[in-house]
Amino acid sequence: MIIGGVDIASEQGAEGHSDADVLLHAVTDAVLGSMALGDIGTHFPDSEPRWHNVESSEFLLYAAGLIRERGFHAVNLDCSIDLESPKLRPHIDAMRANIAKCLDVEISAISVKAKTGERVDAVGEGRAVRAQAIVLVSDES
Repeated sequence: MIIGGVDIASEQGAEGHSDADVLLHAVTDAVLGSMALGDIGTHFPDSEPRWHNVESSEFLLYAAGLIRERGFHAVNLDCSIDLESPKLRPHIDAMRANIAKCLDVEISAISVKAKTGERVDAVGEGRAVRAQAIVLVSDES
């Protein structure tokens, strides 16, 4: 299972055309959405073989480059991962560092929180993982 660019030992794993990194996909969508640039599927369709097994950090680097081309940059990011198991606390700082590097910001500007589903819905039953992200962008230095 890869989350936030970190390979996490688990009997479970997300399925996807790329590396299925749910967190980096959510962050990429947030960055693209901040400038109304579509979504990850618009830029990296799973119908294209060249995106098969690609690291999701490539998607985030691309999205960050698009907003920089428009004179903007990320200021900070807040995201949550919903996953029943495994526990993510030991991996949070590595995830934050990976995202900070992609967005070219200090790690202190990146918040990653892990939540469980409390045995409710697909997340709580251990059948799914979900991530949400919101990013603040600015055109000021």
